[in-house]
Amino acid sequence: MPSIDISRYANKKPARPAEIGTPSAENKLLAILNKDISFGNPELSDKKKEYLYLELGSLLQAGINLKSSFELILADQRKAKDKLLFETIQQAVLGGTTFSHALKQSGKFSLYEVYSLQIGEETGKMIEVLQDLAKFYQNKIKQRRKIVSALTYPCIVMSAALGAVFFMLKFIVPMFGEVFRRFGGQLPWITEKIIRMSEALEKHFLPVVLGVSAITLLLISQRKKIWFRKWSARLLLRLPVVGNLVQKIYLARFANAMRLLISARLPLLRAIALIREMIGFYPIESSLAEIESEILKGRSLYQSMSSFSVYPPKMVQLVKVGEETNQLDYFFARISEQYIEEVEYRTTSLSSMMEPLIIIFLGLIVGVILVSMYLPLFQMSNSFQ
Repeated sequence: MPSIDISRYANKKPARPAEIGTPSAENKLLAILNKDISFGNPELSDKKKEYLYLELGSLLQAGINLKSSFELILADQRKAKDKLLFETIQQAVLGGTTFSHALKQSGKFSLYEVYSLQIGEETGKMIEVLQDLAKFYQNKIKQRRKIVSALTYPCIVMSAALGAVFFMLKFIVPMFGEVFRRFGGQLPWITEKIIRMSEALEKHFLPVVLGVSAITLLLISQRKKIWFRKWSARLLLRLPVVGNLVQKIYLARFANAMRLLISARLPLLRAIALIREMIGFYPIESSLAEIESEILKGRSLYQSMSSFSVYPPKMVQLVKVGEETNQLDYFFARISEQYIEEVEYRTTSLSSMMEPLIIIFLGLIVGVILVSMYLPLFQMSNSFQ
């Protein structure tokens, strides 16, 4: 039986004033990067769910009962909000409510998790389900962090370069424009175009910013509406490179969720219904509703999936083999692993490719602006000779 180090769960004494210092800039940055942002999502963050399932599964596997396990988890909580949530769940369980129902009552967990745990309770495989849920959220967090890490540097370079271009068009070009007007004469074509761009920026900057802000707020307010989710997903999938990457990210999540629910012995239709509620990607979500009705009419899962372009032919064929051999959970696990590896590879490759391209592209823009400003000065110097 594996041993669990519970020394870290002991009550921690408050630090003395001398031990409390101002956190370093590096620690602050790490805290910001590791913080989960929920954007108003009422559910518990993925990071906290991973912690709960991982700790609870390890403690139960070590032979510690559910009550004692929750007491140890509570002792490790620092935020009053999290401690209150886990205390509420603990009290519900001690009052005779099942663990899965206690999570459902809290309103902080998805039906996908609730029904997975309910099946684990009914089949005596609670520890296995907890470990699978922990692994599911570990992979989800790891995938998100890799994508964020790969895209952070290109985004920073792009933002800094665009800021430099904006500064030049807003402040530097108008200064040169005033000088050129005083001297008169015909300006080079490229110089005239750059000066006109600067004047347009000066004239329309505030209306454009207000317009973009209004459109952004409108889109945020409509982001949960069916029409918005449908058209935004369709637009996203049509983007070169990015569309295929997004598709594979959600297919990996779909396959991993199917693996977990099927291995927990949940009926296929119930598993599809739960995933439809939690997947959060309209093309897959809408297809699952039709796949349910097709299966009820007697069609197999792979036949129903083959009617939708969002599922690649290779994935459909693997599902077909899984159905024929009664090993759907195994094949969904293979599909999930393949897509996760492909997403990680493509994200890293895309990041490596974007960095020099962004630098070259924006370097050319800055170079064109500088040359266009100095070209009239060279002409003036030649006229004085």
